[in-house]
Amino acid sequence: MQTFAVRTIALALAVIAAALCWIGWQTAQHGKVPDTGSAYQSVALINGQLYFGRLEAAGDYLSLRDVFYVQTRQNPETRAVANVLVKRGAEPHQPDRMLISRRQVLLIEPVKADSPVAKLIAEQNTQPK
Repeated sequence: MQTFAVRTIALALAVIAAALCWIGWQTAQHGKVPDTGSAYQSVALINGQLYFGRLEAAGDYLSLRDVFYVQTRQNPETRAVANVLVKRGAEPHQPDRMLISRRQVLLIEPVKADSPVAKLIAEQNTQPK
């Protein structure tokens, strides 16, 4: 009977130790950004907004630098609609980054180096300021 109690206590301690290790690992992973293998990432927010930029970890927030977004514009003469990639930073407060709550992020995807978005970003970054 005493052997059964010792084994039960040992098993309970092993389960508790495993749970504490799992919690510690999850906490360590919380502060990281998923490695997408690309210089730029697209970040979709739960409100439907989509941004492109360089993603970094910032605690409970994600820091997005070199930020771009797509803006739809209509030519008043031809009424043709075009999507244009716009770089953030020209706003009156001239932001150099966005801090996004992790809870607002729906998904993160890589922007491949040879994609149309990456090519447009490269064009924007080579233009004189």
